[in-house]
Amino acid sequence: MRRRKGDGLAGGPIRLEGLGGGMSLSERFSGGLHKLTWRTPLHALRLRGRFPLKLTAVPEDPIRGDDRIGRSILNGQVPLDGLVAPLSALFDDTQLSKPMTAHLQSFAWLRDLAAVGHYSEVAPAAEAAMRGWLDKHGKHVSDTAWRPDVWGRRILAWTAHAPLILSSEDETYRSAVLNTLARGARHIDRCADKAPQGVPRIAAWAGVVTAGLLIPGGEKRLQQGEAGLARAMAVSMYDDGGLANRSPASQLELVEVLAQLGAVYEAVARPLPEPLANALATAVPALLSVTLGDDGLSSWQGGTPMTPGRVVAAVAASRIRTRPLRHARDWGYQHVHQGQTRLVIDAAPPPIARLTAGSCASTLAFEMTDGPHRLIVNCGGARLATGLPAEFAAALRTTAAHSTLILADSNSTAIHADGALGRGVSEVEMDRRDVDGAIRIDSTHDGYVRRFGFKHRRQLQLSADGRELHGDDLLLPAGKRRAAVVDFAVRFHLGPGVEASTTADGQGALLRLMSGQLWQFRCRGGTLAIEESLWIDGLGRPVGTRQLVVSGETALSGTGVTWLLRRAS
Repeated sequence: MRRRKGDGLAGGPIRLEGLGGGMSLSERFSGGLHKLTWRTPLHALRLRGRFPLKLTAVPEDPIRGDDRIGRSILNGQVPLDGLVAPLSALFDDTQLSKPMTAHLQSFAWLRDLAAVGHYSEVAPAAEAAMRGWLDKHGKHVSDTAWRPDVWGRRILAWTAHAPLILSSEDETYRSAVLNTLARGARHIDRCADKAPQGVPRIAAWAGVVTAGLLIPGGEKRLQQGEAGLARAMAVSMYDDGGLANRSPASQLELVEVLAQLGAVYEAVARPLPEPLANALATAVPALLSVTLGDDGLSSWQGGTPMTPGRVVAAVAASRIRTRPLRHARDWGYQHVHQGQTRLVIDAAPPPIARLTAGSCASTLAFEMTDGPHRLIVNCGGARLATGLPAEFAAALRTTAAHSTLILADSNSTAIHADGALGRGVSEVEMDRRDVDGAIRIDSTHDGYVRRFGFKHRRQLQLSADGRELHGDDLLLPAGKRRAAVVDFAVRFHLGPGVEASTTADGQGALLRLMSGQLWQFRCRGGTLAIEESLWIDGLGRPVGTRQLVVSGETALSGTGVTWLLRRAS
C-alpha cells in the first residue's frame, strides 16, 4: 500500500509513492495461468469433499432490496444501472456487459426479489433460477460464474437468502445447492488472493469467511479467511478508510460487502475481528466524505450518483454512526459543509496504476450542492454510461469533463489508449484552514509542469453561512516554458436542470436551480461563455446540461482567473 508524506492537518505535499490497484504483466500472466488450472482434473478433485446438510445459521441481509426491481425480476427482467437483462441469461449464452453479467452471477438480485413479499410468492422464481444455474454452471468451473469475487458475493447472497432458495421439499435439489455452495467455498479457498486488488479481493475473502462461519466444521477455513481478508484490506485501503483506486462507487460497494459480512458474524453471535471492525469504522466516514446534499455520490473516477437511497441504506447497514471525513489526505477528497452548501474537492493525485479502467484526470475539480440540488458537477459516468459510443465514454474521463482548469485542451494526467493513466500529476500541495468561520482550501498540482511549464493553483473559500464561494485559479511558472502563448479554460459544469444566462457586461451569469433558487456567478481574468455539456445520472443515462467556460491565454509570468459564486436570496 503506498503512503504519502506530509500528513499534517493544515497541509503539505501529497505524493504518489509507487503503484496501487493494478496488476503487473507478470501478475496478469500468473492469474491467467491460474484460471487455466480451473478446468483441470486436479482442480476438480480439490473441489470434492463432504457437503453440509444444513447451515449453522441464516444471517439477515442488512440491506433491504427494492421491491420494484423485485417485481421486474418476477417478470423475468433484471434491471441494473439503466440496463435490463433477462433472468434467463443466468444459464444461457446471452451477451451482456461485464457489470451486468457479474451482477446476475452473484445472485445479489435475490435481495430485491426478497423485498417483494412473502416467500411463497417469490421462492418459486428463485428456485427456478437456481435450478437453471446449477444445471449450467454448478458442475463445471467456468470463468465469470466461478470468478473468486463473484463466488464471494454469491456465498453472501445464498446464505442470507437461504429461505428463498432452500424452501423446496425436493431433497435432491437442496443437496445440490448445499453441495455446490461447499464446492464454491473450496474453490475460493485456493484463489481468493488471485482476485484483483480492492473490492474484488475483499469480496472473495468475505465469501471464504462466510463459509467458515456458516458451513459446519469451518474453524480452519475461518482462520485462513480472516487472515486473508485482513491482508486484502491492508493492501486495498488507506489508513483513513478510502480505497486505493479512489472510486466512490467502489467505496460504496466496500461498505456494502463489509456490512453484509458483519451480519454474518452477528448471526453466529461472534464479535467482529479487529481488522474488520476497524475497516468498517473508517470506510463509512470516507464514503460519506464523497456524498452531496442529495445523499448521492459525487461523480469521481468514472462513477455516478447511484440510485437514490443506496448510500443511505449502506451506511445504515454498517451500523456506524459518524460524520463525513472532512480532511482525507490519502483518500484525497476534501469535504466542506457550510449552511446548505456542500463541496467535494479532488485534492490528491489520481489513482495511478498500470491499468485502471475508468479513472479520470480530475485533479482539483470540485462539485457543489445547494441543499439537495446539484449546482456544479463533473460529467461523470465513464464506467457506467449507457447508450454512448465508446469514444464518448472515454471523453468523460478527461480533464475537460470536470469542473476545473484545463491548459491547452490537454489532460492534467495523460490517459492512454489502453485505459491506463500516464504521466501528469505526481504531487499535490494542499492546505486547509478555518478563516473566521470560512473554510479555505489552497491546492496546487504539477500536472502541466513537464509539458507547459506551469503549475495550477486553485484557492477555494466557502463562507461560514455557505452563501459565497470565492475561487482563484492561477497558472504559476514552473520548470521550462514550452510555448510563448498557451490557451486555458476554467470549466464549471452545471447540474441537471440548472438554467444559465449571461449578464449584460459579459463577466457574469445568473444560475437558476430547479427549486427556483438563484445563484450569481462573476469572474475576472478571462472571457465567459455558456456552452453545452452532459451529465451522467445515477442510472448511467446521459442528461443534457450547460457549462460556464472562462477562457484566455497565459502570460509569460503566468495568469489567473478570479471568480465568485453567490447565493442571490
